[in-house]
Amino acid sequence: MIPANNSVYLERKLAYVVFRISLGINVLMHGAGRIFGPGVEAFASKTASLFAGTPLPPGLVHAFLMVLPFAEFILGFLIVTGLFTRWVLTLGSLLITTLILGTALRSDWPTVGIQMIYSITYYFLLLHRADNGCSLDALFGRKRV
Repeated sequence: MIPANNSVYLERKLAYVVFRISLGINVLMHGAGRIFGPGVEAFASKTASLFAGTPLPPGLVHAFLMVLPFAEFILGFLIVTGLFTRWVLTLGSLLITTLILGTALRSDWPTVGIQMIYSITYYFLLLHRADNGCSLDALFGRKRV
């Protein structure tokens, strides 16, 4: 059912899809740049060295960083297409929470601030998922559960 003010309804849908796709491209390109750029091992090794002074076990940090680019690539693709939106945004939220924890353990507060913007973006997209009209979920008639 389309609300009485069709223009506002369509603008909300348009705003949501543009915002969702923007986040998706951002996350997708993070993963793609790390996978197809210098390579996952180079990224993981370089980034793991930043965690040397934290209580995190080096093996766990390295393993996480080896998986991160692939997780970003897959999540980004699914966010762009709007497939499994609820679950993908939830997983993305948990991923950014994990990144915030690691970055906070390094006391890199400017980066935590940037990561909080991602956290707010995931929150907004989850909160307004009813506006997710231009997506594969909508195309396939998936319920808003």
